[in-house]
Amino acid sequence: MQNIREEVILEAGFAQAEKITKKYAKTFYFASPFLSKQKRRAAYAIYAVCRIADDYVDSNERDTASQKLIKIEQDIDVAYGNSPIEDPLLLAFRRSTQTYDIPKKYFEDIMAGMRMDLSKNRYADFGELHDYCYKVAGVVGLIMLQIFDARAQEARPYAVDLGVALQLTNIIRDIKEDYARGRIYLPQQELQRFGITQKDIAREKLNEDFKALLQFQIQRARQYYSRCLAGLNFIKDKSSRFLVLAIKQMYAAILEAIEKNDYNIFQQRVRISNLKKMAIIFGLLLRAK
Repeated sequence: MQNIREEVILEAGFAQAEKITKKYAKTFYFASPFLSKQKRRAAYAIYAVCRIADDYVDSNERDTASQKLIKIEQDIDVAYGNSPIEDPLLLAFRRSTQTYDIPKKYFEDIMAGMRMDLSKNRYADFGELHDYCYKVAGVVGLIMLQIFDARAQEARPYAVDLGVALQLTNIIRDIKEDYARGRIYLPQQELQRFGITQKDIAREKLNEDFKALLQFQIQRARQYYSRCLAGLNFIKDKSSRFLVLAIKQMYAAILEAIEKNDYNIFQQRVRISNLKKMAIIFGLLLRAK
């Protein structure tokens, strides 16, 4: 009876995780049906826990957010322990980390990255920004690699590169939204190099200097996208390999859309339509054949 009850709670947890992923990770969710059910649900569970922590950082006062992150960290400790779990999502998280042998250290790094958002709102140079991107996104790439194909250890640096590329894309797209939260992720050194001030961002000043800055940022993100492709051959699971490529292409399309909009990231948040995503997937399927 205990096992049956646990499975009922577990199913509820995976269902909750899927709802969170569907709402907030639209690109990943759109492409996720290419994964097996087990891999897909594990990815949802991992994402959901990380997303809840990220929401705390973005939507609460610093002290409140810090306390809630402590609670998430305690929950992760419980998930990696042996005590019974009644919370459905946390139970799904435990099952996923156990099934795919995901190191606890990865989540400790992610939490450290999220704590940076509570104490740091400017980055002096790209070295500092890369450290942040590694913690909040590169490590996620390592986690997903465990789920996609844990044997593909040679792909680890490329999984990090993809995570960093995705985060850099988010940073470029969300300059306006991040500034509203008091954060500027673009390195101060590079802002100075292109003659951009904080007031320019506040005033949404879209001049040639700002466009040149965005061109530079986009080129760097594309370099990371290009580098990550070398890791695909190490992933033997074909469906996982296809998913990685699809996500890469969908996110890279955000950069193309920014360019087509003449770099006006202030006008509206760039989104890729489901029709465009379907076209990307269809194109990849044709190439695969």
